[in-house]
Amino acid sequence: MRACSSPAAQRAWRHDIYRTKLADKAKPTLTRIVVAGAPDGIDTAWAHQDAVTQGMALTRTLVAEPPNILYPESFVAQVTASVEGLGLTLTVLDEAAMAELGMGALLGVSQGSRREARVLALSWNGAGEGDPELAFVGKGVTFDTGGISIKPAAGMEDMKWDMGGAGAVVGAMKALALRKAKANVVGVVGLVENMPDGNAQRPGDVVTSMSGQTIEVLNTDAEGRLVLADAITWTQKMFKPKAIVDLATLTGAMIVSLGHEHGGLFSNDDAMADALLAAGKASGDLLWRFPLADAYDKMIDSPIADMKNIGGKGAGSITAAQFIKRFVDEGVHWAHLDIAGMVWSDKPGSHHDKGATGYGVRLLDRYVADRFEG
Repeated sequence: MRACSSPAAQRAWRHDIYRTKLADKAKPTLTRIVVAGAPDGIDTAWAHQDAVTQGMALTRTLVAEPPNILYPESFVAQVTASVEGLGLTLTVLDEAAMAELGMGALLGVSQGSRREARVLALSWNGAGEGDPELAFVGKGVTFDTGGISIKPAAGMEDMKWDMGGAGAVVGAMKALALRKAKANVVGVVGLVENMPDGNAQRPGDVVTSMSGQTIEVLNTDAEGRLVLADAITWTQKMFKPKAIVDLATLTGAMIVSLGHEHGGLFSNDDAMADALLAAGKASGDLLWRFPLADAYDKMIDSPIADMKNIGGKGAGSITAAQFIKRFVDEGVHWAHLDIAGMVWSDKPGSHHDKGATGYGVRLLDRYVADRFEG
């Protein structure tokens, strides 16, 4: 017997720390579930699912935090405290270090904010010493006004969850460390705030990424791909992974395509895509694959730089993926997950109430278990 089940624990997560006058009748009354007749091996299965549940709780907390509380530096502090003692190795880059590395794309997004950008890496070596087989890279825009290409005021408060990709990455890394996953994995998140002050990046600016490729910034609200460009380049140079999965609340076009039922999947490797689709079905974090092609790639060619950061009115999610693909090294297996419609929900689900869903943690954990530990 066990005192609770993982779906119930995941569904019961709440973030009430800012509610000072919560009535007793509004508080949860169910505190314990007993499962009778549990089969052999339940302790091992329970420990695994409990690790995933704790990882989801970290992701949800980060996604739910208000933007005056959660910004790049405090994101790093919260994650550091949450994973202390779990055996993860943490690396943090400040803006001076990023400038020295030439991360002009990421820093261009950050330059309008008083909050300094950060890059955070969490390394887990569960299979022994050596380069990681797999890297997760997350977009961590802790608040997105759109910058100079400012968003409409209505609904802008939702942009506190524009760091949902980064949240999923750190939650998954916590889960892997808690259950002592027998795989070498690194999670990297690029953390910025996109604001429209007098020093902000302008539409028409050209920035130079860490890869050396130049980008014409036509829309400062297409900022997540700029963050991922430098985060992916640094991940490849620093950790040399064989495969990369990036996660980002990247495009509104993805919500138009899939609503809030599936995340979008793009990949340069069919076997990797199939494994992620299978992990999505098995975990409940569903994915749907989209195409990549040269015709879409041409849509982001710029007349004055190597590329522009938007591709036009059509195929917005695809051209965003084509943009990111240009920063993936030859021979690296890569998948991009556009999870714009999945990290926050206006209605309850089987594993979440209204609000932060924790999407991505179950998916990434299952992918590691099936593909790298099986």
